[in-house]
Amino acid sequence: MTAGMGRAQRRVRVLGALAVAASWSVVFVGVAQPAAADTQAKQWHLSAMQAEDMWKVTTGEGVKVAVIDSGVNSSTPSLRGQVLEGLDATEAAGDETDDYDGHGTTMAELIAGTGEGGGLKGLAPGAKIIPMRIALGEFEKQKPSITIQDTANAIRAAADSEARIISMSFGSFYSSPEQHEAIKYAESKGKLLFAAVGNEGNKDNKPGYPAAYPEVVGVASADRNGKVSDTSQHAGTVDVASPGNDVPYWCDNSFKSYCDGDGGTSAATAIASASAALVWSLHPDWTANQVLNVLFDTAGRDWKKGETSDYLGHGLIRPSMNVLKGKGDPGAPDISPLTKERTTGAAESSKPEAAASASAQAAKNGAEGEKTVAAEETKSSGDKGQLGLILGVAAVVVVLGGVAYAVVRRRKAA
Repeated sequence: MTAGMGRAQRRVRVLGALAVAASWSVVFVGVAQPAAADTQAKQWHLSAMQAEDMWKVTTGEGVKVAVIDSGVNSSTPSLRGQVLEGLDATEAAGDETDDYDGHGTTMAELIAGTGEGGGLKGLAPGAKIIPMRIALGEFEKQKPSITIQDTANAIRAAADSEARIISMSFGSFYSSPEQHEAIKYAESKGKLLFAAVGNEGNKDNKPGYPAAYPEVVGVASADRNGKVSDTSQHAGTVDVASPGNDVPYWCDNSFKSYCDGDGGTSAATAIASASAALVWSLHPDWTANQVLNVLFDTAGRDWKKGETSDYLGHGLIRPSMNVLKGKGDPGAPDISPLTKERTTGAAESSKPEAAASASAQAAKNGAEGEKTVAAEETKSSGDKGQLGLILGVAAVVVVLGGVAYAVVRRRKAA
């Protein structure tokens, strides 16, 4: 709670409760969807973010993303060959590729799915996924004894892996020293951490963790209609907004079909993580700080650079501004754009050779290949296990060339 309050005090409120103007590099409105649109046709954010054009430059190759979630099913057509060895922190039956509700698999596909078989196509299809399974939602309720340590363990394992980016589409109203220490450890290893800000903005609107930790990028969810839902947490924890609403997701753990609905900040977090993968792939020598500096610098907004909005943070994430136009100031390699403090070891530990060293250490501890190892730490209990989807309150009007786009946060758990 203290970390969340501190972050809120550092923010400058630059938008009213009802409206704010921002700008994407491209808009997506007024384009008719096919009458019987397939799954990929419903992924409106790919067109909005100029994915096809970016993929001519980079697909995120060479970047690995740790997905801490319900597990990742590596056998879906879109994820075959995309999932590396990870960690099951739950110690329950199965392993990290046994996704007990489909949520983690959806997030992995939104990041690095190839789209094979008509499945979800990731924004960074050249990236690879390192799955970290933890207990969330109903699984957490069924297995309360296994949730005490798994989140902090998974974060530490991700920090010791070859992943450069850690994607966390979940949250809780409760913080814990053990979880925060794991977050700070990951930052010290040069990792870039993203987390969903939460779905209770129309209720208590409390800071959600891990998004509220100062070292984590809190992600809000945008849609194509220019509105921000009142369910989005905006308690001083939003750093950037990303497309997330109206994104298809796996209906359940049977993996038979996708459902329509709002992916909210869970999907937004995955897409923000994929955005970072595209930029980092293009600039492999940059540190996590520099990648994030560029994402903040190029975010769509109509307010002064350096100031933030309660609902949109630095604005709408636009990796195409760097990938296609070369814009964005990377800044100092060892100064965090989140805390404005020096990050120990960030300039070295995010490099490929440092990641290889981490992998070697994992192997030494009994893991093979790219499997990571977990430290003995504890997890903070969740409010409902999974706060990772939302949409917030202000209406965001996106204007470019006289065409309006929209950004928002709405409620829906993928």
